[in-house]
Amino acid sequence: MTTETPLTDRSLAPTWPEEFAARYRAAGHWRGETFGTMLRERATAHPDRIAVVDPATDRRWTYGDLDARAERLAAGMLARGIAPGDRVVVQLPNIAEFFEVVFALFRIGALPVFALPAHRETEIAYFCRFTEAAAYVIAAEHGGYDYRALAATVRAEVPTLRHVWVAQGEPGRFTALDDVRADTDGPADLPGPAPQDLAFLQLSGGSTGVPKLIPRTHDDYIYSLRGSNELCGVDEHSVYLCVLPAAHNFPLSSPGTLGALYAGARVVLSPSPDPETAFSLIAREGVTLTGLVPPLALLWTQAAATTAHDLSSLDVLLVGGAKFSEEAARRVRPALGCTLQQVFGMAEGLVNYTRLDDPEEVIVTTQGRPISPDDEIRVVDDADEDLPPGSTGHLLTRGPYTIRGYWNAPEHNARSFTADGFYRTGDIVRLTDTGHLVVEGRAKDQINRGGEKIAAEEVENHLLAHPAVHDANVVGEPDPYLGERTCAYVILRAGAEPLKPLAMKRFVRERGLAAYKVPDRVEFVDAFPQTGVGKISKKDLRAAAAERPATP
Repeated sequence: MTTETPLTDRSLAPTWPEEFAARYRAAGHWRGETFGTMLRERATAHPDRIAVVDPATDRRWTYGDLDARAERLAAGMLARGIAPGDRVVVQLPNIAEFFEVVFALFRIGALPVFALPAHRETEIAYFCRFTEAAAYVIAAEHGGYDYRALAATVRAEVPTLRHVWVAQGEPGRFTALDDVRADTDGPADLPGPAPQDLAFLQLSGGSTGVPKLIPRTHDDYIYSLRGSNELCGVDEHSVYLCVLPAAHNFPLSSPGTLGALYAGARVVLSPSPDPETAFSLIAREGVTLTGLVPPLALLWTQAAATTAHDLSSLDVLLVGGAKFSEEAARRVRPALGCTLQQVFGMAEGLVNYTRLDDPEEVIVTTQGRPISPDDEIRVVDDADEDLPPGSTGHLLTRGPYTIRGYWNAPEHNARSFTADGFYRTGDIVRLTDTGHLVVEGRAKDQINRGGEKIAAEEVENHLLAHPAVHDANVVGEPDPYLGERTCAYVILRAGAEPLKPLAMKRFVRERGLAAYKVPDRVEFVDAFPQTGVGKISKKDLRAAAAERPATP
């Protein structure tokens, strides 16, 4: 057993005041469900219905299969000392074992910490250390990268990390997940977590160099799934294609894989987001809906014109993760023959959808309305004063599935939440007279590269570690495909040997930073522009980056 903070101690994760919790229960938003019992109920009701399709390994698991596998794995994890409240970093590609692992942890009451396949040593070591993780679950290799080497490095750095389990491929020095599962079903009296307990920790894109962890409960997250299903038309006949990384909040819950499983529908895992792979699966599996970030949506609409695959089963394409331009949005229905549903939300909670019956002009020009009638929205000025309707300002929100604080982050919480519990999203928005949100930009120093959020400060810190670098500033620049890409402005130390941009990129990459955070462009300059009070003007740097031709 571990000595980490028990699940019942909520000091690490601020929660809803009781008056709000009581209101959400009375409204029927929180129904006392947990993920473990949800899967058990679906498996009992229709054990032979297909739950998960893993085309890469030609596996088709029924709800009965998934439930039994999760139960056996939970029993095996318990036998190896994983206890309620323990944190387990899960870094898996789109494979069926992702669901087996997370539902096993849900059933125990241990907390998955969702990492993305693109994360490397910098991020994974931090997640494991900050959460005092007891275990780390990986695939042996994926996309040409050996995660076992990463796990060996991280395990040597993090004393709480007792287990590394390899879900797919040769385990090497670690333990195969097949060897963790118990030979028989888990104990029938396994108590499991309460609905108000934490279910997992997600990662915030954030605007600083320190990733923040988002604590989600069974009650609040399941409500967001149920509300999303209602707005997206998801039922037991739906087939959801998971194209984006399965651990990302968007394909997990909007309505995502967990929404599909809640509805008793089918989840199909795409090993790659490219049109040829995905279109083949849409045709073969009769996919009815999927979710994409804007760059992928653009690629799909272009590829649809020449595909030989039958895409007629696709009813709804959800696009989120970054703002979808009006011009691009107008291409979806003619190219793919389906309804576009814009999604604007955040892993911290609030999710907005355009409705399936909204007029086309609303669908292509707005980012939707909130899921819940109890989602509270404020648009305020820099002093937190409410602005008149139609004004552009900072978005604040609170509601039945928007967190009240980050995990173990009192300083972040003091900045990110108002005294009365509104979350400062960092988004600049305006509200239309129909209640739809239009996203105008970001207030925080953050770059949205094709839906992947990059904290400029984090990348700057890595650049500054180079012995030849005096100072560095990272900004976003417009990109027709990604929306934004990164440009690093670098000042070298006096007397330093000249460097080439590729050398700086290689240096950052070799420090273990995720590939999508490596600057797309590096510019060497003698000085940074300054504001009237002597501060570095990132506004001018962004303007300069936007004016330069798109070269590496």
